[in-house]
Amino acid sequence: MRATAFEFRHRALLIGIIYWLAFSAYAIDHTNSVQAMVIWTVGSSSPHRLLAARGLLGLATLFVAFGALVRTWGAAYLRASVVHDAKLHSAVLVADGPYRHVRHPLYFASIVSTLGTGLMASRLGFVIMVGALTLLYLRLVGREEAQLHEQQGEAYREFRRRVPRLWPSLTPRVPRLWPSLTPRVPGTGAKPQWGQAFRGELFMWGFALAIGAFAVTFKFTVMAVILSLAFLAFLAFLAFLAFLAFLQQQIVHNRRRRMARQAQTP
Repeated sequence: MRATAFEFRHRALLIGIIYWLAFSAYAIDHTNSVQAMVIWTVGSSSPHRLLAARGLLGLATLFVAFGALVRTWGAAYLRASVVHDAKLHSAVLVADGPYRHVRHPLYFASIVSTLGTGLMASRLGFVIMVGALTLLYLRLVGREEAQLHEQQGEAYREFRRRVPRLWPSLTPRVPRLWPSLTPRVPGTGAKPQWGQAFRGELFMWGFALAIGAFAVTFKFTVMAVILSLAFLAFLAFLAFLAFLAFLQQQIVHNRRRRMARQAQTP
């Protein structure tokens, strides 16, 4: 199961479309996932229904915050410019930070976060979001592993043999598939870049903060304001990364032109 080049290049757009479809499912299913779980667990007339709702929203906050934390940890070593690039980077094998525990920590974290964000959708929206995004992430993992195997050869085969792939399990039966709490490979000594990693995951952190704020206030306005600010900050950071990439391309282009002129000079 492997994503196409189109899927990988436009993965951010596809993720956005899935989120839109999931939240648009309210037009068909009007019951929020948290509301449905509260009714199922304590009943619609229980005096504890607000407490139960806050507990579920708190759980959703923890899921999203955990995902944001792991993604930030991974991006600190992989670099935010690589994480958000449309191109697939496989020339260098990263084996530091969370990559010592699991081969695809960013996708693992994204799936965990989806369980939290999905609770903000309707029941149908939750199924759409979790199901479609998990399928997409698995396809992206397949494409990345195929290219890494092709470019890294034996080094990646050894990394793949020793480091678990994606899914967590309290009682792992197939060790190579499950994240390990202890490092499976030695680190290379790479230095993490926490600042750019955090800025690259601003929207994830904002989503966690927004759900947490809603759990306390039950005000959609507060959640919407936090999400909007986080999204705008994230877009600004992406624009900054694009500007840096443009400058780098210009520098390389000018350098090649100078070298070409020098080669033509007798």
